[in-house]
Amino acid sequence: MSLQERAKAAAKDIEGTFEEAVGNVTGDNDKQIEGQAKQAEAHIRNIAEDIKDKAKDVVHDIKKKAKEATD
Repeated sequence: MSLQERAKAAAKDIEGTFEEAVGNVTGDNDKQIEGQAKQAEAHIRNIAEDIKDKAKDVVHDIKKKAKEATD
């Protein structure tokens, strides 16, 4: 897990939430949509990190089983 990437995603989510709220208060639909898009990007970044973590776990398990099989 890349803590740095997770932090970037959290910052993007906060930025998007704020931007959407500003759009809601001011009635600026474009600002609302931009904020929602940033929140979606943050969600996708987190999913990508989850996939990376899972892939690393799978590789680790395969290496472990291969080592056990040769012992």
